[in-house]
Amino acid sequence: MNQSLSFLLCLLLPWGGRVWADDFKTVREIAYAGTKNPRQTLDLLLPVKPAGKALPVVVWIHGGAWRAGNKGNGHRPARLPALIRTGRFVGATIGYRLSGEARWPAQIHDCKAAIRWLRGNCGKYGIDPARIAVWGSSAGGHLVSMLGSSGEVKALEGSLGKHLKESSRVSAVVNYFGPSALLQMDDHPSKITHNAPDSPESQLIGAPIQQAKKKSRQASPLHHVSPDDAPHLHFHGTSDPLVPFHQSQAYHQALRKSGVQSNLITLEEGGHNMPPAFTQRFVLPFLDHILHGKGKPIADQIVPTN
Repeated sequence: MNQSLSFLLCLLLPWGGRVWADDFKTVREIAYAGTKNPRQTLDLLLPVKPAGKALPVVVWIHGGAWRAGNKGNGHRPARLPALIRTGRFVGATIGYRLSGEARWPAQIHDCKAAIRWLRGNCGKYGIDPARIAVWGSSAGGHLVSMLGSSGEVKALEGSLGKHLKESSRVSAVVNYFGPSALLQMDDHPSKITHNAPDSPESQLIGAPIQQAKKKSRQASPLHHVSPDDAPHLHFHGTSDPLVPFHQSQAYHQALRKSGVQSNLITLEEGGHNMPPAFTQRFVLPFLDHILHGKGKPIADQIVPTN
């Protein structure tokens, strides 16, 4: 690729960054739920030179307060492409119905249908059905945490797609600053009044969350913790203005108390984001350890902001 074309693509692509067409191939707009809804589609990123016949798959789930965003941000260079270029993983970035279209639990029904679709098509795409990891930020962090903690919860499975006999369980969770306990969010400093009728959480639930406590608990990963949950790696900034740091602290502690492998990377004075360098520094080693049995576990760490 010549430099002028590369520069032009950097400007045109919504996620920025360079295109490395020789590192992986992308299969776009796959309908995973058996519908024509463009939100219920996923993109696959396949390594050109896979390091095995059946690879683990890492699924990216986007953020956007459950009311915005799209699967395109999983294509950002420091997200799935950084993993797929190693040849050790297949990648998938998925869309789901937003709260303006459908209320909870539609979002987790979509995510679980996508996981089942991946298992149902593992042979076609060289995926190991026993090694499925999920990674997401903000609202996506919430949804991956739900996937990691709500295995076999019938009310959250839904009935979408053609692969209902497949499991929606996952093997590992990378949670970037996702909400975990909706009813506790206003107990800690935030720029958002989460109990308000127009908050992202209330729009997700379809009512002010404190007036719909049963449904709000159902939508909170903290209330689904059990000993058989997937290993988790959490990331959260102590000065996050949108999702209080306590959300990851509380969920992490509950998982640990239940005997689940859980670790927390704390970004001191960090906001509602994570440095791109964390993919190589933490995410890739965690996934290599859990999914490939390589390296050492990631320990809890406090990382200063630069």
